[in-house]
Amino acid sequence: MLARNVGGIDRIARIVIGLALIAGFFLNADAGLRWLYLIGIVPLATGLMQTCPLYSLIGVSTCSTAKK
Repeated sequence: MLARNVGGIDRIARIVIGLALIAGFFLNADAGLRWLYLIGIVPLATGLMQTCPLYSLIGVSTCSTAKK
């Protein structure tokens, strides 16, 4: 299991941005590149799981309870 490295405000921002992008996918049916809104799945998933693989690679943690 991956260590938690996303916390607090970072987590909330990821969830809000992810949901907004996914909502844009459904609300913008006429858009030519509509499928790009599905990139919102990434921040939504990382926010819900509280772990970010990119943060793990570069050694960043915004979670106050993360152990090193």
